[in-house]
Amino acid sequence: MKKSGSLLKVFVSLVLLAGLALAVSVSPAMAAPEYKWKFAQTTVRPTQAMSMRLFCDLVKKYSNGRMEIKFYPDGLMGSHDEIFHAVQEGSIEIGNFAPYVNLVPGGMFNWMPWTMESWEESMLAFARPDGVLYSVLEKAFNEVGMHILFTVSQGSYGLGNNVRPIKKPEDLAKLKMRVSSSLGSAKGLLNMGKGTGMTAETVPWGELYNALSRKVVDGCWSMWPSLVEERHYEVMKYYTALDWMWDANQVIINKDLWAKLPADLRAAVEKAAAEAEIHQYDVQKKAIKQFIEFLSKQPNFQIYYPTPEEKAAFRAKADSLAIWEEICTPWLEKHYPGQNMTKKILDGLTAIHEKVLAEKAAKK
Repeated sequence: MKKSGSLLKVFVSLVLLAGLALAVSVSPAMAAPEYKWKFAQTTVRPTQAMSMRLFCDLVKKYSNGRMEIKFYPDGLMGSHDEIFHAVQEGSIEIGNFAPYVNLVPGGMFNWMPWTMESWEESMLAFARPDGVLYSVLEKAFNEVGMHILFTVSQGSYGLGNNVRPIKKPEDLAKLKMRVSSSLGSAKGLLNMGKGTGMTAETVPWGELYNALSRKVVDGCWSMWPSLVEERHYEVMKYYTALDWMWDANQVIINKDLWAKLPADLRAAVEKAAAEAEIHQYDVQKKAIKQFIEFLSKQPNFQIYYPTPEEKAAFRAKADSLAIWEEICTPWLEKHYPGQNMTKKILDGLTAIHEKVLAEKAAKK
């Protein structure tokens, strides 16, 4: 009987262990995710990928494992436009996009010339939910079936080329400059080069390195991170830190999928997005200091920092207000009839600029 009692104890113990294992396997913390999504990065930008991976990790954390987002970096899922259409149809849930007007008719606000000059201004203008640029871009993305999760930025643009340093608008003479479907930027550059014989060539961003190396174009607008991470410095000799345009692209989710997501999971995603956005700003600001230091040591690459007076000459020739009236006002009037949104946005950007300047002056 003693042996039989021992066997009974062992049996009971095994049953209890099996029950415990089953309980653990079906507990909320260990259950299989309810949502398994894909996030496709459309660019080869390691510093942005850091924050995008963080976002995916945070979503899993804040959803208590109910959501799992797999990150596909460096354009592995296709070209920019291919991924855009995949997110639009829902076969990929999340991607980061430059809202070119051929894809997002109201997406011109990201790259209007001479609108922002600092990280602080960018953070205010693109702040969710009421930032002066965020609000109109959200409506523009909604129009094509998408919702903004957060904004990523690489800072200010300058002008680079292989022919000569660009110190004044006249130095654009006879250059073949690459442009894209970011319409405001293209028009701003064309205005700055007006009367110089400068020509513009449309080249996809992903093909820009090869276009420069094969002399399809003489130059382009670029940024400190792209000069290093996308190796533009290898195929350009001169770069002018003009700060004439501010980079931004948005991390986007399919709008219908977002609407169907339970409220508590939307809150988890929004919390992750807010932290990833702050992380990205911090990462980029630190990285740019390192990029500038690296580029300054390259023997075949020259950086020129224009004076305020030289910048003013480019700004005046760009004629930014006319560009706003031409390409922004028609879309704004259609979506905000009678509200004079062009003036409201420009006044808002001016107020942000003055606020940032005042805060910097107060710290001195």
